[in-house]
Amino acid sequence: MNLDRAREWVESFGLSDPVTEWVWVALQLVALVLIAVIVNFVAKRIVLQVVRRVVERSNIEWDDVFLKQQVFDRLSHLAPALVFHVAAPRVFADHETVAGAVQSGALIYMVVVGIWTASSFLNALSEIYERTERSRHLPLTAFMQVIKLVLFILGFIFVLSQLLGKSPVVFFSGLGAFTAVLILVFKDSILGLVAGVQLSVNDMVAKGDWISMPKYGADGDVLEVSLTTVKVQNWDKTISTIPTYALISDSFKNWRGMDESGGRRIKRSLPIDLRSIRFCDDEMIAKFKKIESIREYVESKTEEIQSFNQEHDVEESLINGRRLTNVGTFRAYVEAYLKNHPKIHQDMTFLVRQLPPTEKGLPLEIYVFSSDQAWAKYEGIQADIFDHLLAAVPEFGLRLFQSPSGEDVAMLARDGAAE
Repeated sequence: MNLDRAREWVESFGLSDPVTEWVWVALQLVALVLIAVIVNFVAKRIVLQVVRRVVERSNIEWDDVFLKQQVFDRLSHLAPALVFHVAAPRVFADHETVAGAVQSGALIYMVVVGIWTASSFLNALSEIYERTERSRHLPLTAFMQVIKLVLFILGFIFVLSQLLGKSPVVFFSGLGAFTAVLILVFKDSILGLVAGVQLSVNDMVAKGDWISMPKYGADGDVLEVSLTTVKVQNWDKTISTIPTYALISDSFKNWRGMDESGGRRIKRSLPIDLRSIRFCDDEMIAKFKKIESIREYVESKTEEIQSFNQEHDVEESLINGRRLTNVGTFRAYVEAYLKNHPKIHQDMTFLVRQLPPTEKGLPLEIYVFSSDQAWAKYEGIQADIFDHLLAAVPEFGLRLFQSPSGEDVAMLARDGAAE
């Protein structure tokens, strides 16, 4: 049945000309819808299924990503819209208004689906890129979001031009008048874009970095660097969200350098009670010579001191000339112990030093790096070192400073009462 015979069949019902015309237009529209439904069925149930099977059987990984992000599925939505757009001028040749409305509706639909598909395509490209090593140092998430934002704006302008029947150029020419409004609305996006470029170009932060930013309660690994926010998974598994531009305007600590250096810093002090520091007598020197790790140090230091005192004709006395001290010998022992420790990085900064005395004693600071960076193992290494050193302090006639506790006060009270 051709169109002329179909038209004659409608006119045979004896309806008035206006009613006959609208019935004919409605029938044509129904036929067009049926054709679009058939095309949509073929695109989704046949063509799309074939594409899925081909992708699943291929050894290429990137096509699996496109399938996962539903690029092909969303692209298939264009098939019925193309039917309406192409067939409308022919089917509704005698009704330009209807043909124009159908074509405009089809165009709007295709633009929306096109932007939807482009968004999935960009997501797929981003996922493929994130699988490369380069993505760790140059994240593209922010740039992808900028492209999406531009696409959404262009799509909105095109849809608006179709609905109002005006050229898109008219809307673009009027954007200048709304620049201030756009800057206000997209302030965070603009700041985020600028910050994202600076972060990427200067390699300040990347996905997987451990950063600390106390102002925002963030201390953990970076999960995502986007256009407006940076997501950080803290060590307690909570998620902190930081504005991207805050990483430029505020200070933060990036621990990436520690990961790349091969060591993790141990910086802790032993507070030595000042009242326990004294010169070494012969008995103490003999005792220290029995400690293998510092035997050579004690012997060489003793000979050096004796030679110096004899050369300068120093009378033997507690404060005349040079004498060994228990705190100096203990410092030498700590150095020897750490140099022989298998988990201490010997090629990085290695310090055992005295800090200025305070009301809490003489701080003997250990500043070294462990060779194992894993948090749990690092804490275990640090604990083992200080377990040993805390137990070794009394062997050198030293005491650690400790603020009086309730038990200490009670003991003093009992001693005073006994006297």
